[in-house]
Amino acid sequence: MTTEEKEKTAEEAEQEGEGQTEEIAAEKEEGQEETQAISSELLLEMTKAGLFYGRGKTKTYPKMRQFILTTRSGIEVINLEKTAVLMEKAVVFLKEVAEKGGKVMLVGTQPAARNAIKELALKFNFPYVADKWVGGTLTNFDIIRKRVEYYIKLKNDKKAGKLEKYTKKERSVLDKEMEKMEFLFEGVREMEKLPEAIFVINTVMHGTAVREAKKVGIPLVVVLNTDANPAGFNYIIPANDSAKPAIEFIINKLDEAFEASKKVSSNL
Repeated sequence: MTTEEKEKTAEEAEQEGEGQTEEIAAEKEEGQEETQAISSELLLEMTKAGLFYGRGKTKTYPKMRQFILTTRSGIEVINLEKTAVLMEKAVVFLKEVAEKGGKVMLVGTQPAARNAIKELALKFNFPYVADKWVGGTLTNFDIIRKRVEYYIKLKNDKKAGKLEKYTKKERSVLDKEMEKMEFLFEGVREMEKLPEAIFVINTVMHGTAVREAKKVGIPLVVVLNTDANPAGFNYIIPANDSAKPAIEFIINKLDEAFEASKKVSSNL
């Protein structure tokens, strides 16, 4: 299924689920394993943001069934009480990374995530990928870094007027090259070493990023839907990973945590 089809499925689920928000927010799962109290206010906020929308039942990954509350009109409904517990653990971990001065790489290239990812990364000076993951970004870091440094040099040379010595045609070629590299490397321009953690929205879409992070041993915090395999990650957040309101809700939680980490680190 293409990205567009997946996003369409999520939109259809939202249409089918209109009028069910309050009912779903009030449901309790019998035999619930989590005993930690979750505030009704938080659950209501998560419900309004649409975090509970899963994929179609036929797409459910078996290991994700433990996070599903029920099924509505063929669409899985994620258990938000479990999501809230796991989200808190993930946010605390990322906050601790930031408090120690570590960098968290933010990855989310789908249209619903792109702007929020970029804004959060720029605010806290974190590396990010909001357009396209370049293969080898982590596993061939030294090679990718040389390309990034070349990109930086070209930009600086153009700003300093050092490209004026070339012909108009040559400058046009260099401009196109810079435009392409900006698309690929702008988010990792300041990343001079591997990050201490990586946050990924939609693991199915970003399989290459996930595999590279695992290969080099960087802790992974991921937002995944019911069609993804939850095994092999350090922290998971089961939630709607394709709708803008749901993504922005989670990003806002990270924003609050990183903001708090700045106050802690400044007092160390």
